[in-house]
Amino acid sequence: MSIAQLRSQMLRRKPMGEIDEGAPADEQLARSLGLWQLTAIGVGGIIGAGIFTLAGAVAHSVTGPSVLISFLIAGVASAAAALCYAEFAGMVPKAGSAYTYGYVSLGELAGWFIGWDLLLEYIAVAAVVAIGVSGYFRFLLGQVDVDLPNWMMGASGTGEGHVIDVFAVLFCLGTAWLLSRGIRSVGRFETVAVGIKVALVLLIIVLGVFHIDSSNYTPYFPFGAGAVWTGAATVFFAVFGYDAMSTAAEESTDGKKHLPKAILYSLAIAMVLYVLATLVLTGMQKYTEISPTSGFSTAFESVGMPGIANIIAIGAIVGIVTVVLTFMLGVTRVWYAMSRDGLLPEWFAKTHPVRKVPTRVTWIVGIGAAVMAGLLDITVVAELTNIGILMAFIVVSVAVIVLRRTRPDEPREFKLPLMPVVPIIGIGFSLYLIWSLPWETWVRFAVWLLAGLAVYFGYSRTHSKLERTGSAEVADKV
Repeated sequence: MSIAQLRSQMLRRKPMGEIDEGAPADEQLARSLGLWQLTAIGVGGIIGAGIFTLAGAVAHSVTGPSVLISFLIAGVASAAAALCYAEFAGMVPKAGSAYTYGYVSLGELAGWFIGWDLLLEYIAVAAVVAIGVSGYFRFLLGQVDVDLPNWMMGASGTGEGHVIDVFAVLFCLGTAWLLSRGIRSVGRFETVAVGIKVALVLLIIVLGVFHIDSSNYTPYFPFGAGAVWTGAATVFFAVFGYDAMSTAAEESTDGKKHLPKAILYSLAIAMVLYVLATLVLTGMQKYTEISPTSGFSTAFESVGMPGIANIIAIGAIVGIVTVVLTFMLGVTRVWYAMSRDGLLPEWFAKTHPVRKVPTRVTWIVGIGAAVMAGLLDITVVAELTNIGILMAFIVVSVAVIVLRRTRPDEPREFKLPLMPVVPIIGIGFSLYLIWSLPWETWVRFAVWLLAGLAVYFGYSRTHSKLERTGSAEVADKV
């Protein structure tokens, strides 16, 4: 094969005209999600371990009370990316989210790159959140004096005698079972669970504000002002989730209208709650005393409110499970979309004949997340998730600029303001946050991408539907 032919394969684009074409009956997804169910899935994906686990862990060992600034920095970067996602969601309401956006605007290799990236990142997010759920579950067991063997209480290296986090494994497998029941069941569960979660966060804020000791905010930068950037790179994982929600586009009753609104609504709700909750957490306890695994429960216990601590632990379990659900939903839909396009074996794109969900990939993802959650430390997994999502944000931000120039007249339900300033801000913040991550994270990410390139050049480029049908758009004509 000549270099020109290879270049043509890598840069071929999925035609916009094919986006609305119906899928075969055994590859179709059921449409049942309305605006508020989509928003609930988005909020469910954003609010979870970020408040209940990661905020405490970062405040304790990375930033101190200035974790609030870390959340704000991450929120600005996420908001810029969210506007880009919103514009794309109104144009391309298809399963796959950033993978599909990259495919139609930047070409097949770029789409593959981001899709392969998201397969690992979303599974890792589900795993790290499951570990957070497990931390609160162990807190509850301690409250009722249930003593279980150390080997099942955490991954090796996370505590004396720890071998595997059994509870995190069970949460991942249970979530896969729920997803396999159908999108209507998922939507109902998310709506109820998110309502409980938001009510719980409001309860934390209202009660906790009366126990704030301003002296706990001093020193505000115990690890140095620069630490807020490292903190932002770590907690960034807590301020996205709308991107995973956008992978459910084909299961929305009106994706073009509902998805842009749901993306913006979910991020706005989440950021207000994050700011208030972190202010309360770091005000109730000295940062050195905040629990890295069950921050709010131990904070309320420390001020003589053990009953509230138990309620928080129970609510946190319910709330964090919605994050596991959202991201496992996201990764299965990305995998489904890539398989339907022929970049992965089409066997994975087959849906259940009655429930119309991709049950094959759902259980594969559930088992993969369970293995990761059971055997890895939460910090390692969290850092791994962030670099991949930040890369996805960069690709989407670049793609929205490209599509504005190449398809200026394409109908858009939502147009992001201040083009190209907003996407450039998203790109800049994302690059800086990536730079703040440890070098070990870069190594793990590079290994995964090299494996992905081997799969692409060994399988995907020759099995792509665009290769078989010859319907690709040529890059220089787009």
